[in-house]
Amino acid sequence: MSRFTHLSIGISLTIIASLLFSCSSNNSDTQAPIPEITVIKAVQQDVPIYRDFVGQVYGSSDIPIRARVSGFLEGIHFREGSMVKKGQLLYTIDQQTYKAKVAVEQSGLAEAQTSLVKAESDLNRMKPLAEINAVSKSDLDAAVAQYEAAKAYVEAAKSSLELAKIDLGYCSVKSPISGLIGKTKAKRGEFVGQNPNPVILNTVSITDSILVEFFLSEADYIELARKAISIEEGKTVRPENYDPDIRLILADGSTYKEQGGINFIDRSVDPNTGSILIQAVFPNSDGLLRPGLYAKVRIKVSVAKDAILVPQRCVSELQGQYSVYVVNDSSRVETKQINVGPTINDYWLIDKGLEAGDKVVIDALQKVSEGARVKPKVIEFKSKSKKTQNQDNG
Repeated sequence: MSRFTHLSIGISLTIIASLLFSCSSNNSDTQAPIPEITVIKAVQQDVPIYRDFVGQVYGSSDIPIRARVSGFLEGIHFREGSMVKKGQLLYTIDQQTYKAKVAVEQSGLAEAQTSLVKAESDLNRMKPLAEINAVSKSDLDAAVAQYEAAKAYVEAAKSSLELAKIDLGYCSVKSPISGLIGKTKAKRGEFVGQNPNPVILNTVSITDSILVEFFLSEADYIELARKAISIEEGKTVRPENYDPDIRLILADGSTYKEQGGINFIDRSVDPNTGSILIQAVFPNSDGLLRPGLYAKVRIKVSVAKDAILVPQRCVSELQGQYSVYVVNDSSRVETKQINVGPTINDYWLIDKGLEAGDKVVIDALQKVSEGARVKPKVIEFKSKSKKTQNQDNG
């Protein structure tokens, strides 16, 4: 066999092998399994839009307990952190100085009363003598003046004695209201009632209901004011078809069970901060809330009608552009650019780019690409966030 014949046979075998390998590869591609991808359907529903504002909790009345006289603190007559009643004895201050002052003023009053008796006697003796001209008119006038001065001196002495008794009474510090008392700021034996020692010994708070103060920016205030919220006689006034649904979000993320209401809007916007003080009141029948807590006030400002929702983890963001992967009717993956609104729990509210029922890829964003053929598996998304009442987004 010639050399040329051997070469021809070799080339033919190479071509046949290449064709067989190509066919084998095509069959392998054709038989590659289609990946199963989990998707959720975009939800369409009415969505309440909430705004959160940081606030601080106060008692409905927080009354400071002050030492109105100075002296050494002798006794503490309550248990810290307990409920006290109006008029209950809280503190006693050393009374010796004030008892001595009362004794001095009592002595002064007795002296003034003696002088009054003498002046009255002199006047009564002088009047008959003046009628028969036995004494001069100037002597009678002097006796009258002496009597009037003695009466005034008695009244002044009575006032001084009353003031001394009041100061003595201040040595017994009593609760002005019934409520929850805090930790004492002074100890037995400490000199109180003037700086630098504590002037405010404690605070008693009424906590059957609590107040939450927070601030709104000018824009937020205008948004709420346009819904005709106003305050008249301490009550929130609003249209019948508008319910702000004011809730309190506690530090652990839970929602306080009672709904509140706005009962105060400040007179003006602070020009330094551009914000206005708002006060809301919440019932506190179980005593859970204490003055000094920080909490978020959540207010429903509007309702988005027929809004589209998708879980936040479905959405990708690149340089301010948001997108999702969607499986179309041909089971092909395509990218959709979207405009997002506010977040609602762990959802995005989608303003533009999606329609209700669109199959959105949720758990395989790194495994899919534009145009890939997939087998969609529709699952139900379970929100893991703590929802507020009347805010169930699926």
